[in-house]
Amino acid sequence: RSIVLQLAGLFSVDALAGGLVVQSLMVLFFHLRFGVPLTVLALLFFGANTLSALSFLAATPLARRFGLLNTMVFTHLPSNVLLILVAVMPTFPLAAATLLLRQLLSQMDVPTRQAYSMALVEPSERTATASVTSLARSVGSASSPIFSGLLLQGPLLLLGLPFILAGTLKAAYDCTLWMVFRQVHLSDESGGK
Repeated sequence: RSIVLQLAGLFSVDALAGGLVVQSLMVLFFHLRFGVPLTVLALLFFGANTLSALSFLAATPLARRFGLLNTMVFTHLPSNVLLILVAVMPTFPLAAATLLLRQLLSQMDVPTRQAYSMALVEPSERTATASVTSLARSVGSASSPIFSGLLLQGPLLLLGLPFILAGTLKAAYDCTLWMVFRQVHLSDESGGK
């Protein structure tokens, strides 16, 4: 139970950070900061979402080779550094390229996170574990768009604070997750590297 609660708490922090940079707020950021037309942004986010979908496919072979936890952390951490870099890019093409590269890595933790959560508990506890961790993620992401909207107003827009804050919180989540759970053995040792 304590392991699931620790995991849920960490997942809540990750979701809080992710809520700072939901797609609609990223569109607003690019539109206001760089004056990019919405048609161009539609193409950008079509590409970003396509790359995110492809990252799901890469998660399985990586998890087989490196383990669930390592795949979760060591693909998510660089994507969060790239998220921070989006905020400091001086031009739209550089910011867009950084975002696209980030999206290629950003979702590999999703299937591995789900598999890891289920591997930590007995089969009879999996539904409860899924409920608790999903609830924690929902609670974590609920309020963050409010903060993000405030951080994108006036002169704060140029700083891209939601990207910096989200990337920093997510990187802290990754490091904490790895430090806390790297010694936890899964019932199926093949996925626990």
